[in-house]
Amino acid sequence: MSVNLFVVGRVLIGIYFLLPGIAKVFLFSANLEVVIAKEVPFPVFSLSLVAITQILLGSFIIFGRYLKVSSIGLAITTLLINFYIHDFWNLSGDPSQVHETQNFVKNLGILAGLLILSKER
Repeated sequence: MSVNLFVVGRVLIGIYFLLPGIAKVFLFSANLEVVIAKEVPFPVFSLSLVAITQILLGSFIIFGRYLKVSSIGLAITTLLINFYIHDFWNLSGDPSQVHETQNFVKNLGILAGLLILSKER
């Protein structure tokens, strides 16, 4: 039995976006509080757009459709999330700074995977 590691990786990265996108829909109010606290512009619109983007493009990646566009769209989304939500540079002395730094760096790894995926095929 041969396992196609490209497909496994593609599905995993798609799930990485699909599940949080769904969670944003079902936990919209709690997520909106975070978005407002982080001073994201147009919080209701921005959160809605990110949820739709994560669900739609994450699903496309899982099913191997529109890989280039989906990967680039999620790469841009990941950059914006890093800039607005995981802004560790604004948390000097705050206990959450280490956690946000870790999330920021982890997202850079996800971003790298998306950029690689965008060049596939």
